[in-house]
Amino acid sequence: MKKIQRILAIAGIVLLLGMYLATLAFAMLGKDFFPLFMASLFCTFAVPVMIWFYGMVYKWLKKNTD
Repeated sequence: MKKIQRILAIAGIVLLLGMYLATLAFAMLGKDFFPLFMASLFCTFAVPVMIWFYGMVYKWLKKNTD
C-alpha cells in the first residue's frame, strides 16, 4: 500500500508541475493563447482541490464502513 501511495504522490507532483509550467508558458505566449491560459489556470486550482476532496470523502467512507 505504501508503494502505491508513493507512486501516486510522485504522479501528482509531476501533474502539478506540468500544469504550472503550462500556465506559465501560455501566459508568456501572448494574447492569442488567453483561453488556454485561463483553462490552465482553472485546472491549476481545481485539480488539487478535487484531489483533496476525494481523499477526504474516501477517509470518511472508509471510517464509516469499519
